[in-house]
Amino acid sequence: MTVRVRAKFICSGKEGNTVFLHTVYSEDIQSEDGRFTQATPWGELRMNVDNPNAAIHFDVGKSYYLDFTPAE
Repeated sequence: MTVRVRAKFICSGKEGNTVFLHTVYSEDIQSEDGRFTQATPWGELRMNVDNPNAAIHFDVGKSYYLDFTPAE
């Protein structure tokens, strides 16, 4: 059985090819963002996206799911 963990991040900024994301936050535990806040209360991701065709898909203020699955 493959274990998958999902996190929800929001794009907080872009500088050139670098994209900055942090976990979503909400005190409303009934909302989706609130449930993600309880599971992942803090986190950040900084990644260099060298492919311009991929980098354009990250918009500041927009949320993204980040899925973790084991690499074989």
